[in-house]
Amino acid sequence: MTEAPVRTFEVRHLQLARALFAALAAVMITFSADHSASVGLAIFSGFAISTALVFFAAAWLVFRSATRETPGTRGVPILLGVVSLVAGMVTGIPPLRTTTMFFVVVIAWAVLSGVIELAAGIRARRSADPAARDAILIGAITLALAAGLLLVNPAYSLEYFIKDADATFTLTGIVIGVGIFGGYAAIVAVFLGIAGFSPRRADAGAVTTTASTDTAGADIARPAGETA
Repeated sequence: MTEAPVRTFEVRHLQLARALFAALAAVMITFSADHSASVGLAIFSGFAISTALVFFAAAWLVFRSATRETPGTRGVPILLGVVSLVAGMVTGIPPLRTTTMFFVVVIAWAVLSGVIELAAGIRARRSADPAARDAILIGAITLALAAGLLLVNPAYSLEYFIKDADATFTLTGIVIGVGIFGGYAAIVAVFLGIAGFSPRRADAGAVTTTASTDTAGADIARPAGETA
């Protein structure tokens, strides 16, 4: 019997790569004292471009070409990669990094990416794809990012005084917005990391099949009349 070819790269590798870049974005925002539009967009730009490159690589290394049974399998990561690349390139231009740009671009990216991934996950679920649940979850979280940013007023500003620090601070809409994106990146990193390290149903099935084959082989090799 001819053994099926084993893929060097799997969906778990795509998830782990995405988790890595999301975690880097979350760490950079968390440990940055400056949550201005320029810093937030710089981090988002790096996150979006690196994620786009991961999607493009996965389109050829992980996913199959389109067939009658799996139409547009490569189309989803390519589309997600294009959306992320465009958003990352636009926000990578320093003179254009403003508070308005942060909210407009990040919200637009979150809506497009969220809808694409959510729809792809729902479609893949019909074919019993084990990665469908993760795609649905990340798509929903990305849409939640868009909803959260839509609730923030970019012009919001609140000054407050901390007695222990003997200093006055200002909470602005962009600070809240960058913080929300940082929280989103942390959540995505955790969920994709867990998904990437979790055992697959296919792996469990392969182990069961191997065990059954070994047992059958042992029965065949056992002399006639000999019992276990």
